[in-house]
Amino acid sequence: MRIVFAGTPEFAVSSLRAAARHHEVVAVYTQPDRPAGRGRGLAASPVKLEAVSRGIPVYQPESLKDAAAQQQLRDLQPDLMVVVAYGLILPRAVLDIPTHGCWNVHASLLPRWRGAAPIQRAIQAGDATTGVCLMQMEAGLDTGPVLLHQEVAIADTATGGQLHDTLAELGAQVLADGLGLLRAGIKPIARPQPAQGVTYAHKLDKAEAKLDWAQEAAGLARTVRAFNPWPVAEATLAGERVRIHGAVALDLAHGQAPGTVLAASREGIDIACGQGALRLRVLQREGGKAITAADYLNARRDLRVGA
Repeated sequence: MRIVFAGTPEFAVSSLRAAARHHEVVAVYTQPDRPAGRGRGLAASPVKLEAVSRGIPVYQPESLKDAAAQQQLRDLQPDLMVVVAYGLILPRAVLDIPTHGCWNVHASLLPRWRGAAPIQRAIQAGDATTGVCLMQMEAGLDTGPVLLHQEVAIADTATGGQLHDTLAELGAQVLADGLGLLRAGIKPIARPQPAQGVTYAHKLDKAEAKLDWAQEAAGLARTVRAFNPWPVAEATLAGERVRIHGAVALDLAHGQAPGTVLAASREGIDIACGQGALRLRVLQREGGKAITAADYLNARRDLRVGA
């Protein structure tokens, strides 16, 4: 087969490796190099770096909507286009170019969590399970029929970063299974998504990272996990803005105003919430690095219960 792969972030790298295992990837599409780091120099995407290391030609159009970009893709004569977190819209004209259309690896059990941030939203919502779907793409946002899927439990302690890595590998496995069937002349059965259970995983916004102590502790703990490693939850703790990398919810009846420091020890700093308390275990001061609650208290000797 002649496969064209389209992807950009680290999540897509495992799938690119799976697609390239039989030397069938004739080209890789990825977003243009973007400014990154303190120097704001142009940086290649993780998918581009992987493609270059494999000697695969790389294309980086700003859009696939213009006729020239579409003709360039058509000239590659792809049998299949595999799309994994590419970040650009594929018009209907592009979806129709490959012989077998376009497949997408999506990090949720569709139709739950269509959209940009399915991994984080699943944790934030308290879902017990999630997974990956191999989907036949159509014009709608993640609305296409599902070809294959795999389910996985979400651990109570899983962070967004940990679940990202798990689903990246699972996505590569599902893609490899689908490609194996196609090589054998068996096209996976396309099963339409059910109309019930549709939810949307809206793009993460840094403004969401600010914790509101008036909310229930269990929900805040899930947000802390979901937003690790980005954008990282933040809050005001005894007058200081801190980022919170690790926390657990306590089922605690306290009768105190939200935001009150209930206890401060090496085990953590317990903050009163609208319901229950949130124990902060790993924090980051402005301009500093992530440290344990014990180390934070060494620097905040003024912090006392009720402070």
